[in-house]
Amino acid sequence: MSSKLDQDVISLYTEKNKSTYEIAQELNTYPNKIRRILKKHDISLKSKSEAQKIALESGRSEHPTKGKKRTEEERLSISESLSDHWDNMTEEQREYRASQAKERWDSMSASQRDKMSRLGTEAIRKAGKEGSKLEKFVLEKLNEHGYRVDFHNKTLIPNEKLEIDLYIPSLKTIIEIDGPSHFLPIWGEDKLQKQIKADLQKSGRILSRGYAIIRVKATCNPTLKKKENLISNIVSKLRGIENKFPVKTERFIEVEL
Repeated sequence: MSSKLDQDVISLYTEKNKSTYEIAQELNTYPNKIRRILKKHDISLKSKSEAQKIALESGRSEHPTKGKKRTEEERLSISESLSDHWDNMTEEQREYRASQAKERWDSMSASQRDKMSRLGTEAIRKAGKEGSKLEKFVLEKLNEHGYRVDFHNKTLIPNEKLEIDLYIPSLKTIIEIDGPSHFLPIWGEDKLQKQIKADLQKSGRILSRGYAIIRVKATCNPTLKKKENLISNIVSKLRGIENKFPVKTERFIEVEL
């Protein structure tokens, strides 16, 4: 039979969502004793991230970066370290991460999975209408470099149902940002072949009307440093076009992220 102390500990932990440290303070004891009581009654201990999330949501703790603005150098450093961490993982570690994600998915209720799928579809649809994060990043940076850019222009090429990602009128140059689905069979091989064919036709129609086109091949999830390097590369190409508009055979320019 559980003692009153055990019952209080279980109640505070499972119903009040208090941490073992907070319970120990409230009951004038120490955290390890609280953990032993919980384990004795087969109460699963929350992970550190779960405990932090509860503390933030309840207002008992404030997010450590709230109200703080990182410098560009700090953002680059964090972005690169996360990318390096993923790149340096062994195949076993990646498989473990993938299996954990699958377990989380399988543990969700049907309604939760449906909600996640719906949100994912909405995000893809929104990106199609408003532009992807990378497109918006390129737009912002080109504006900072002094270029006037038309974003998602649907009327540039008459009588064609073509939406142009970015267009710089002063240079008669179009920039198309092609994500992984333009090169990898993410949605299946058939859809990939259709996408490749559509991209070639679009490029052909653009070039036939005298425009220069820069196609950005974004096959990876870019770090901030890679995106900054991409902007430098694009600006370099634009300055070349500005100095001398390329001849027909040199108006198709590919840039890889």
